[in-house]
Amino acid sequence: MGLSGSGAVASIVFLGLCATVSCWPAPPPPEMLHESFAGKSEFRTVNRRRLSSCSNPSPYLSINVSSGGAPLPDEAFLTVTVAGVLRPDADDWVAMITPCSSSVSGCPLSGVNYVQTGDLAHLPLLCHYPVKAQYMKRDPGYLGCKTAACQKRDASGACSVRTCAATVTFHVINFRTDVEFVLFSGGFRTPCVLKRSGALRFANPASPLYGHLSSTDSTATSMRLTWVSGDGRPQQVQYGGGKSATSQVATFTRNDMCSSPLLPSPAKDFGWHDPGYIHTAVMTGLQPSQSYTYRYGSDSVGWSDTNTFRMPPAAGSDETSFVIYGDMGKAPLDPSVEHYIQPGSISVVKAVAKEIQTGKVNSVFHIGDISYATGFLVEWDFFLNLIAPLASRVPYMTAIGNHERDYAESGSVYVTPDSGGECGVAYESYFRMPAVSKDKPWYSIEQGSVHFVVMSTEHKWSEMSEQYKWMNQDLSSVNRSRTPWVIFIGHRPMYSSHVGIPVNVDLAFVASVEPLLLKHQVDLVFFGHVHNYERTCAIYKNICKGKPKKDESGIDTYDNSKYTAPVHATVGAGGFSLDKFPRIVLNKWSLSRVSEFGYARVHATRGDMLVQFVSSSTMEVLDQFRFVKPDPARRLRNKPV
Repeated sequence: MGLSGSGAVASIVFLGLCATVSCWPAPPPPEMLHESFAGKSEFRTVNRRRLSSCSNPSPYLSINVSSGGAPLPDEAFLTVTVAGVLRPDADDWVAMITPCSSSVSGCPLSGVNYVQTGDLAHLPLLCHYPVKAQYMKRDPGYLGCKTAACQKRDASGACSVRTCAATVTFHVINFRTDVEFVLFSGGFRTPCVLKRSGALRFANPASPLYGHLSSTDSTATSMRLTWVSGDGRPQQVQYGGGKSATSQVATFTRNDMCSSPLLPSPAKDFGWHDPGYIHTAVMTGLQPSQSYTYRYGSDSVGWSDTNTFRMPPAAGSDETSFVIYGDMGKAPLDPSVEHYIQPGSISVVKAVAKEIQTGKVNSVFHIGDISYATGFLVEWDFFLNLIAPLASRVPYMTAIGNHERDYAESGSVYVTPDSGGECGVAYESYFRMPAVSKDKPWYSIEQGSVHFVVMSTEHKWSEMSEQYKWMNQDLSSVNRSRTPWVIFIGHRPMYSSHVGIPVNVDLAFVASVEPLLLKHQVDLVFFGHVHNYERTCAIYKNICKGKPKKDESGIDTYDNSKYTAPVHATVGAGGFSLDKFPRIVLNKWSLSRVSEFGYARVHATRGDMLVQFVSSSTMEVLDQFRFVKPDPARRLRNKPV
């Protein structure tokens, strides 16, 4: 979910205001927009009018980057020093631009690109999205000219021209295209170029980077690795003491992005960034619950560092453990302003990394609203870099959300601009799940004692839909002797006490899919979309069919030997700004509510499943509950002959 449920509301408000005050002329014919989103349309012509005229910039201006002009490594914190400023101003700022050919002119209507995805932050109105931006006043000495230099002296030797300087720091990762730092005056709203640093290039734009794992099936004998490179030739993953697998290579282009004549999407133009090449290879001949070392790349482009991953347990084994959350996104590791910052994402990644280091986590499930790139495509690279400590160690399993898929005329159930025009293309390219087929991102997988069913709430789920029929068939085929527990996963919830606009719960979705959960005795349901944590009783049609009892340790325990209905848990507290609960909650089915960043940690044996919601800031357990029931396989083994 985005702003109060969706970027759609913000977009409608923005468009309504513009209709009232004539923010721009009527859109051009569709054929003109389809012919060229690169700069020929009437929208773009109007949008590129300069917002202000620069006063004469200082002749002493300079921008010095700590790399000293040397090629950039794959990751660095660069200090950018602006010197030679005659009159420091609170509206002076520096942007990190990529590629260097991107327009740095001011475009007053660029705000619609942010607003349509739900981001109402104060962001730069350039003609192409700057990757990062910082006001120079972040250096506390800038406005007071604490770092001064004399540029000219009079006949007596006294300084007649004094200039000021400031330094800011930018976190840079290898996104393959060249980088430039540009100094502006006029603030974000009326930008005017004062000085450019000149192009900085990465030492190896073809570097193999951001490798992340995903399970391919329930046997736990193979593992998929996906990574990004600037080189489109096949590469390899080397693993397991002498084995190797060759990558399949894919990419996507600007033409694969969605847009509309009325509302041009960020992905199609303003936020477009070349994704490079996405490599994927499957490592085979592995053993369940065993650890393996691996590296990926080639002799021509270089090799990644050697890393280690652990296979999950095979279906039918005695136990499994996993972490699950939704709505993470990313946040800058420097003080920069970016599109759609998710303030809790860094703390959640750090906490889950600690969980993985214990060796007790078999998988991570990220259930929708993955990167929040929403058409600002360079942000996928930053997200993949952020999750590397997790996704390079254990399988990182995902579900699609509204901010990956939804856009007008894209086939989504919900007609909102929430994906910024990505319409699922970027998500499915970066995260190859064991799905039915392209743009059918639903799947099931088994690990240990759990059968997972992962649906797409953004694709059709009505009784006559392909996805509904698949869900019914998959749930019907579960072998409870092999996997006693069934966990159902999606993005948009069926129950939430948070009051959102638009509403968080689609009653048509509930009416269609909830009966399947009861029919097939699903034990536990995880959803995201709402940015908090909430747990229900065993519920069906808004009625509590069963409530937990305290065990000897004081933990809420659901006895599923006498199954009544599924328990629902919302775990959308993975990073996006939190949704607060109302002071008074009248829903009797809501048993626990936490508005704090965190994740759920689950450990399941054959007869017991413990679920804990963990604060990412303190790693304290804020809610916990468990399920118990007799092991069906044990009952069969002990059955008299």
